[in-house]
Amino acid sequence: MTTSAVIVDVVRTGSGRGKPGGALSSVHPADLLATTIRALLDRTGLDPGAVEDVIAGCVGQSGDQAQNIARTATLVAGLPEHVPATTIDRQCGSSQQAIHFAAQGVIAGAYEVVIACGVESMSRVPMFSGSAGGDPIGPLAARYPDGLVNQGISAELIAARWKLSRDELDAYAARSHRHAATTAAAGGFDAEIVPVALADGAAHASDETIRAATTPESLAGLRPSFATEAMAARFPEIDWSITPGNSSPLTDGASAVLIMSERRAASLGLRPRVRFHAFAVTGSDPLLMLTGVVPATQKVLARAGLSLDDIDAYEVNEAFAPVPLAWARELNADPERLNPRGGAIALGHPLGASGTKLMATLVNHLEATGGRYGLQTMCEGGGMANATVVERL
Repeated sequence: MTTSAVIVDVVRTGSGRGKPGGALSSVHPADLLATTIRALLDRTGLDPGAVEDVIAGCVGQSGDQAQNIARTATLVAGLPEHVPATTIDRQCGSSQQAIHFAAQGVIAGAYEVVIACGVESMSRVPMFSGSAGGDPIGPLAARYPDGLVNQGISAELIAARWKLSRDELDAYAARSHRHAATTAAAGGFDAEIVPVALADGAAHASDETIRAATTPESLAGLRPSFATEAMAARFPEIDWSITPGNSSPLTDGASAVLIMSERRAASLGLRPRVRFHAFAVTGSDPLLMLTGVVPATQKVLARAGLSLDDIDAYEVNEAFAPVPLAWARELNADPERLNPRGGAIALGHPLGASGTKLMATLVNHLEATGGRYGLQTMCEGGGMANATVVERL
């Protein structure tokens, strides 16, 4: 008999600006992650000793996030020493990959109870700080002699290829903030956000990155972030439209998902919230880098035996505005179902935590609206993407 994997609960912290002085910058990332792990146990009443593994996504595995932060956070959360943990890196999709590994382990019979989670403190471990003094992709020059580029240039190339104007990008970014602000004001995130204790005795339980007053007009004055003479000469087709306003901000945060076999959840008297239907991961052109969400979506829908019309909500990570816009245009997606509660442009993109973070928002949206199927997909550094289809129960 096939074993079904289900989500029993999923939580996240509110976002903090990923720079000194941000709301969560004083909190050690192991404490951030431990907060979400502990919340899963407290909310469900699960015996901590029943957890068979903790799989955490984290991109910046140096400094405060070095030495297997998953294990550190598991112990900080008070789980017994016999509960193991491991940290993985699939760039921005790290904790979505953690979800896949956890759920696939349940389906395969390797686990009955497992936590998938993720963390990133971009204020304490700045992006790329782990590669300082090194040359991690230098050997790729033999295969890509013209040279690879950073994600901002990739986003510019996507905007150029799909003919997405600066006005379209800024309008989409303003939409993200508007939807996120509306959801927050209505209490739509309350069920998924767990408070983080701060050193001054206060608690952080909101998304610091939402700017409710954002408009396309206010974004229009921002200067492009990635234009240089060298890049302009190399890519004359680029109009240079990517700014801080239509990109996801540097973010601190953590998130976690409690995954079980459906039969174990039933035996414990726990109500499954969604069932996993299909998983996909794919590589894509490392120059464009952010386009893998298209083939990953096509692959996961084929595996699920569904069409995009069957999906009630799609979470497409807003690393940069061209990513969900190109995805939607390529797949002829319904814009009303795309990131209906706002996305990473407003809610933040804490790298290794974003996969499980998006799942928290997707599950709660399906429950609030009565939707049946949800799809989540994320582009990833180096040219990769994950996609997941879940069904509300």
